[in-house]
Amino acid sequence: MRDILVVKCGGNAAVRAEAICADVAAAHRGGTPVILAHGGSADIDGLAERLGVPSRRLVAPDGVSTRYTDAPTLEVVQLALAGSVKPRLLSALRAHGVDAVGLTGLDAGLLVAARKSAHRALVDGRRIIVRDDHSGRIVEVNDGLLTTLLASGLLPVVSPPAVAEDGGAVNADADRAAAAVAGAVRASTLLLLTGASGVLADRHDEGSVLPVCRVPRQGAPPVVTGGMGIKLIAAREALLAGAGRVLIGDGRRPHPVRDALAGACTEVLLEEEE
Repeated sequence: MRDILVVKCGGNAAVRAEAICADVAAAHRGGTPVILAHGGSADIDGLAERLGVPSRRLVAPDGVSTRYTDAPTLEVVQLALAGSVKPRLLSALRAHGVDAVGLTGLDAGLLVAARKSAHRALVDGRRIIVRDDHSGRIVEVNDGLLTTLLASGLLPVVSPPAVAEDGGAVNADADRAAAAVAGAVRASTLLLLTGASGVLADRHDEGSVLPVCRVPRQGAPPVVTGGMGIKLIAAREALLAGAGRVLIGDGRRPHPVRDALAGACTEVLLEEEE
């Protein structure tokens, strides 16, 4: 395990990306190798609305919701992440004196995904098969590229899309992409920053943050509402892949990274094997 910090900047509009960049820059300047991963759900939804592309979700039988990525939506995803969110983060890091390199999964095969040929989803209570969704699950990370950049004193800023095994681009969940990166580089910590205080015992009570959330090694996570299900799945994947610990923290704080690392978060642990 390496003393690498992977921070995922959530795409929720309430997340304070500038504050995350300030904390990430401070950690980098302090000598901690940092990889910043990001999504951009608010930017994707906003651009889709401006372009007249419907934003739709797929709900899996276990209740976990993901973005439905048809061909027009895939184009929106690429434009929003590579053309809007990433330049904004790079500019913020540069303003704090950090030399960062922006990468998508397409760069040098950074994120390789297995294209999903079909999805099982629930629509109006009925199970259906969706076959035109351009998404995939990450199966390989070019960790050598990331460690080379870190060794050069640079800060990688990474995001979907990923490259499929057939060479085409596919969307991938940004939390699971961050988890794959954390596992590949055997990061000491993966911090997922979101628009909530952490994993809540009661999603209507911001004060009900769980200090620890245990997830099963397979099957549905204990919480699926509010977008937390996919984060807990990502956390499980990171831990199983070799990341040291996974934290879910509040990206709305003035110092989101610093506060989460100091304990203002939920730590995700794997349930003990039977």
